[in-house]
Amino acid sequence: MTTSLQDGQSAAGRAAARDSPLAAQVCGAAQGRGDARDLVPAPWLHARALLPPPDGTRGCAADRRKKKDLDVLEMPSIPNPFPELCCSPFTSVLSAGLFSKANSRKKQVIKVYSEDETSRALEVPSDITARDVCQLLILKNHYIDDHSWTLFEHLPHTGLERTIEDHELVIEVLSNWGMEEENKLYFRKNYAKYEFFKNPMFFFPEHMVSFATETNGEISPTQILQMFLSSSTYPEIHGFLHAKEQGKKSWKKIYFLLRRSGLYFSTKGTSKEPRHLQFFSEFGNSDIYVSLAGKKKHGAPTNYGFCFKPNKAGGPRDLKMLCAEEEQSRTCWVTAIRLLKYGMQLYQNYMHPYQGRSGCSSQSISPMFQVLEKHTALQETQKMQAKIQRSISENSLVAMDFSGQKSRVIENPTEALSVAVEEGLAWRKKGCLRLGTHGSPTASSQSCATNMAIHRSQPWFHHKISREEAQRLIIQQGLVDGVFLVRDSQSNPKTFVLSMSHGQKIKHFQIIPVEDDGEMFHTLDDGHTRFTDLIQLVEFYQLNKGVLPCKLKHYCARIAL
Repeated sequence: MTTSLQDGQSAAGRAAARDSPLAAQVCGAAQGRGDARDLVPAPWLHARALLPPPDGTRGCAADRRKKKDLDVLEMPSIPNPFPELCCSPFTSVLSAGLFSKANSRKKQVIKVYSEDETSRALEVPSDITARDVCQLLILKNHYIDDHSWTLFEHLPHTGLERTIEDHELVIEVLSNWGMEEENKLYFRKNYAKYEFFKNPMFFFPEHMVSFATETNGEISPTQILQMFLSSSTYPEIHGFLHAKEQGKKSWKKIYFLLRRSGLYFSTKGTSKEPRHLQFFSEFGNSDIYVSLAGKKKHGAPTNYGFCFKPNKAGGPRDLKMLCAEEEQSRTCWVTAIRLLKYGMQLYQNYMHPYQGRSGCSSQSISPMFQVLEKHTALQETQKMQAKIQRSISENSLVAMDFSGQKSRVIENPTEALSVAVEEGLAWRKKGCLRLGTHGSPTASSQSCATNMAIHRSQPWFHHKISREEAQRLIIQQGLVDGVFLVRDSQSNPKTFVLSMSHGQKIKHFQIIPVEDDGEMFHTLDDGHTRFTDLIQLVEFYQLNKGVLPCKLKHYCARIAL
């Protein structure tokens, strides 16, 4: 009887194991193992069941065992729906698969620097992207997110730097660094990161772009971008570059040709024949860097250098150094290489800055660029409508003079302009006096002193930096039209300088102090337009072009982490 009951339990256990894998694990773990095959009774269990019981307790023990076994058989097998909450020895076996994904995201500590060399340590997961790091720093420091914050990889030993693309994994970038290298991650703004999607005409000069196949008519810059991101067609970037010879300090001027398969140079003038082209570098296993001190570090003929560096750690001998004649040429080469290397992923980063790492197929090129072309056309239409509305509103307005007993219309445009300037100066004087005196009539001198120094607290003002330092800051944050800063003049201590970017060139305008009736003003146009302080001057040229080549748009600021 006992043997049959044990066989019955084994049969019930095997049936439960077939119906529920979880029940199989529970039964096996209860017998000392975690496997379902342990449901078969052990040999010692059969031997114990066949031993004869004592004489006095043979019938009672058999009855009690029979009743107990029958109760066990009648109880249904109910698996535990929450095994991860149990504290039994086999809980770890059941819940191991539930936490494997969470445990696989190991965290590491990275250090990020700002332009003023302050740093911040962050504990991040191993699969964090550059965009996620920027977003984390923006939230922690309460910055305004205008999609221009960028993570840079800086190599001080070789004087190289590159933009880490938003979709790149930061830990992978750090894994390519050597143990003894003092490389750094920098966090700052880069207004030119995706500017080629907004204004492609500034990035691809006509004399540097050609096409492998014949084209009918002129090709717009938007179509050039579409060719870069398409897998079937591509434009060719060509021109002369200075290349550093391997193992030597000399540089040689060679004609280069950029294609989808890599960068080539011609061994015979400007010939593009296959027999005259030699392979120089590819993009798949290399990154493109910009040289910050090409003349000083590598003896380059100009300051517009860039190079190819292998992804894996390597010495200066592995660098393939190039140098362009001007900034526009270098920007064209670097932008084209980025487009050929990353393709539609760059456009995905630009259109969806908060989206994760999801690839963008070539089938989505046409719809995306249809949206881009529609967006560009809509912008042009809105600009035209704004101009029409502005002209209509300006034609309907007239200048009036209310200084006399009777009002009159000022028909002379020169007189109307002078009256407007005088009225604006009068209002500025009243506002300055109201803010500076705080009700005290004897604080005019104090207000003037305050106006002369109030600009020091502004993020766009940089105290006592050189012309070269100002140019370096503007280049770092992108040669986009309207990027500017204000600094002290080195040649004249009493004046200031407005440094700004326009047409991928940096221009400097001197802000001259003008004295009128014992009060000091600032002007950019020889006194025609005057401002009581630099804040008013900057705010005016942010709204009006005036004598500048364009409006002031983005200021260069040194942030602190």
